[in-house]
Amino acid sequence: MGLTFLTLDIGSPADPENTRPVEFMVDSGAIYTVAPGEVLEDLGIQPLSEEIFWLANGEKLTRKRGIGYFRYGDRVGGADVVFGEEGDANLLGATTLESLGLALDPLKRELKPMRLIIGGFRPYR
Repeated sequence: MGLTFLTLDIGSPADPENTRPVEFMVDSGAIYTVAPGEVLEDLGIQPLSEEIFWLANGEKLTRKRGIGYFRYGDRVGGADVVFGEEGDANLLGATTLESLGLALDPLKRELKPMRLIIGGFRPYR
């Protein structure tokens, strides 16, 4: 299996016309997206909180978290974004993929449109 990289435009929900392209490694096993903190701050994205995050090796890190605006082609969405620090990888997590209506095909390592489901149960008539 290989790695999948993708360039998305990221911006502040308050100013969606002001974006910057950022290359991410798609990590469908990660919940959150991690982007360079300096880029997020330059775009006016405000941290909402500071959280503790766990790495796969058991190490824990404290990082700021805010809300970003994401655009990939004609798809747009908003999702939590973690303010990455020096040495952190740019990761595109599951919540951002879902906000864009995309899913990663784990075998082909390609993004595919996902079926958007609102939830609940509606019996067939």
